[in-house]
Amino acid sequence: MFSFLLSLIYLAFISLGLPDALLGSAWPIMHGELNVPISYAGFISMIIAGGTIISSFFSDRIIKKFGTGLVTAISVGMTAFALFGFSISTKFWMFCLFSIPYGLGAGSVDAALNNFVALHYKAHHMSWLHSFWGVGATLGPVIMGQCLINQNSWTLGYVVVSLIQIGLTIFLFCSLSIWKKASKTTEEQKDEVSKSLSLKELINLPKAKSALVGFFCYCALESSAGLWGASYMVLERNIQPEIAAKWISTFYFGITIGRFLSGFITLKLSSQNMVRLGQFVLLLGVIIILLPTSINFLLVVGFLFIGLGCAPIYPSMLHSTPENFGKDVSQSIMGKQMASAYVGSTFMPPVVGFLVDNLSPKLFPFILFLILVLMFFMTERLYKFSSKKLNSSK
Repeated sequence: MFSFLLSLIYLAFISLGLPDALLGSAWPIMHGELNVPISYAGFISMIIAGGTIISSFFSDRIIKKFGTGLVTAISVGMTAFALFGFSISTKFWMFCLFSIPYGLGAGSVDAALNNFVALHYKAHHMSWLHSFWGVGATLGPVIMGQCLINQNSWTLGYVVVSLIQIGLTIFLFCSLSIWKKASKTTEEQKDEVSKSLSLKELINLPKAKSALVGFFCYCALESSAGLWGASYMVLERNIQPEIAAKWISTFYFGITIGRFLSGFITLKLSSQNMVRLGQFVLLLGVIIILLPTSINFLLVVGFLFIGLGCAPIYPSMLHSTPENFGKDVSQSIMGKQMASAYVGSTFMPPVVGFLVDNLSPKLFPFILFLILVLMFFMTERLYKFSSKKLNSSK
């Protein structure tokens, strides 16, 4: 039963990743047709992430009431509805409107599935799970780029992805009986160990601040790289929009293949060292983008390395949540951590967009570097505290 559920979770994470890169890959063309500044993509991203913050923050209560299976199915359905809404939108305010169900649909399911895997499966499954998110995130801009090349239509790209999401929604609803059987098997154990924490109680935990800032930095960096990467290529390096849309897919491909490989590496390295390894590779990617060269294809290599560096960081931080804070509060803390992560997604893309639009696109890789430095110091602070606590308990 749990093996089949794991397959369903992998499938659900494809659906989570599929639409994530569509906006960034199509926006260089979309903003002109919508007659808005290029920086306005940050506001759409902010609304989406804002809805995700709200649903993530209350995810433990929602999941307890409706169950992981139903929350997952409804969430994918809301995403399908929102994507179809994007495809028929002709005004910027319409995109903002449909961004609300998109964001609300993402938070609870993300927290539910991540905590379920953290509690019931080993670390390599968490990496492979997020690799399947990368499968979706890689296919998204490829689909959009192909639609732009063949039909010169970003609306068609959203229609195609929406239809895929609808198919996944139907499959997930058909599988609800499996989730119900699993719930009966684990319900007594779940009631015994699960409890909710208020935000105040969470902040008072010694490791919480470092963990929350670390998640904030990661999602800020990943979302900014994905959203503005194609625009940086177009504005700073004069790459054609349809080519940039395909090139930015290497970032998501790097995340995908990196998380697949990370699943094997976790058998040898701890979660802490997996995060450190990812940060080092990420730094190499930023340096490659900063190289003063006219060889534009190096951008592909740079974004590939950034994706490879991002790959192990998020799954490793998520999987260590029950270990860091205890199984009894892991679901509650998982939701708060992911809410903090989406705060980074909410506020940083508009900031980066404002700087790129009003100062210079050249600032883009420097901003990624600064976020990476802050993330490094926060995660090292978390590990230092954890080591001291471990030593004191011996």
